[in-house]
Amino acid sequence: MKLNDDIELIDGLPVIFIRSLNAIAVADLHLGYEGVMAKRGMFLPKVNLRKIVDVLAKSLNKTQAKTIIVDGDIKNEFSRVDEEEFNELLDFIKFTKDSGVGLILIKGNHDNFVDRYRDPFSLKIYGNEAKMGRYIFFHGDELPGVVPEDVDMLVMGHEHPAIGIFNRAGKKEKLRCFLYGEYEGKKLLVLPAMNYFASGSDINIIEKKDLLSPIFKYVNVDEMQAIPVGYGSTINFGKIRALRVAL
Repeated sequence: MKLNDDIELIDGLPVIFIRSLNAIAVADLHLGYEGVMAKRGMFLPKVNLRKIVDVLAKSLNKTQAKTIIVDGDIKNEFSRVDEEEFNELLDFIKFTKDSGVGLILIKGNHDNFVDRYRDPFSLKIYGNEAKMGRYIFFHGDELPGVVPEDVDMLVMGHEHPAIGIFNRAGKKEKLRCFLYGEYEGKKLLVLPAMNYFASGSDINIIEKKDLLSPIFKYVNVDEMQAIPVGYGSTINFGKIRALRVAL
């Protein structure tokens, strides 16, 4: 599905392809998640990295992109680098090198201590945000800085956006989604989480004041478009306002 002349949302996947950058962009991988949860007494099947690599391999094959941009939270723990995170980070970097693509990380609030791996693995790591072409990439746990005039769009993660849909029996299904709207006269695109276990925030159910990302204080969330991902397709469901009414 084309968002505009430069951006394609890869059908059925939480991935965008930016033609002018020849790059795919994703957010919120949270590598090492199952290992960290196991140490807290919650045992989950170890599938997250495998699912992520499968999605990215399909996206690279379709687009022939030369760069993967991770828009924050490549790892899961806040205060340290867990052994499981380190091992999966190594495996992920090996995947990118075997695929012949570059890796760029914009640090998120879970990415403490990843700077130490910049030189050993030749990673490109940015702090709060990075300008690439006509785009600003920032994770979303903090507000972006002053946006230059030549920027057309801001791209973020962090929120893990989803929408909740109810059937006639009242059973709810959650679909992770892209959010597309405006911030201070610029286009804003919020990426769904790549993490397999990240069910996300029901944007059409949760009140605006309860959303995680501070930027939503300054965005008309009801006017944002929800573009869910799932079942092999990516479809624009229209504005959040209409989805609230539908409930």
